[in-house]
Amino acid sequence: MNIKKIGRMGNGAQDGAIWGGFVFRFDHAGHCWVYDAAALDGDCENLILPQIASFSLNADDALIPHCNAVTFGGYFAENDEFPLLYANVYNNYAKEQDRRVGMCCVYRLQREGLSFCAELVQLLKIGFAQERGLWLSDGDVNDVRPYGNFVVDRERGLLHAFVMRDGDKTTRYFTFRLPDVRDGAMSEEYGVPVAVLEASDILSYFDAPYHLYIQGACCHNGLIYSSEGFNADVPPSLRIIDPQAKQQIDHANLAELGYPTEAEWIDFRGERCYYSDGFGNLFEVLF
Repeated sequence: MNIKKIGRMGNGAQDGAIWGGFVFRFDHAGHCWVYDAAALDGDCENLILPQIASFSLNADDALIPHCNAVTFGGYFAENDEFPLLYANVYNNYAKEQDRRVGMCCVYRLQREGLSFCAELVQLLKIGFAQERGLWLSDGDVNDVRPYGNFVVDRERGLLHAFVMRDGDKTTRYFTFRLPDVRDGAMSEEYGVPVAVLEASDILSYFDAPYHLYIQGACCHNGLIYSSEGFNADVPPSLRIIDPQAKQQIDHANLAELGYPTEAEWIDFRGERCYYSDGFGNLFEVLF
């Protein structure tokens, strides 16, 4: 895995995704900056990705997604321009009673010209997120970030959920069938259906090497690509996970390659992979 710096995209934020002619990047409060994806075509050097719009996700304050993993899934309606957008939720402050463990927002994204809006249409929830030995670590270990990240494998109709387990220093991956957007019981609190994924819904699960604070993720050709880390002390890294083979197949310590800033946003345009760091620097990942 080699890394090539090609320019910048805004001032940095959390994860996002590419679809059609647009690059989407979200911050921790659900605000999104939209960039022109066509600028990525051809050879890029000293690129400033043009920002063309911005918008905010429409959700209850208690459910504003942190956007550590943002991916597109299937379509809400046949004539929709964009597939459903999946963004993870969490409240990582230990003092809070409800840390929003194992929750994912599903949005319908629509556009008129360069005006975008997003409507919350479903929530996904891990029904076994309090179970030690399955989602959580065994014993009395307080997992630092038990909320989980979610990516969609559109081609296979799968949802992958993965969580850092501090007790055994592994990251555990779960695979489910991707729920239909109409699945779940209507929630009076949130006004949308909540589809609960129980242990009986697990298609498979496995452990991979411990991730140092997952910051972004995407799925491409059946493989999961994730970004992580903070700085040279908690080194930013990129990983490739094969959920069918149930193993990590590649890992790059970005600090060792000269890029010590936390890695956030990651996605593909065609067969070209890109990631951006917390400052908005943009890189192409070469395999």
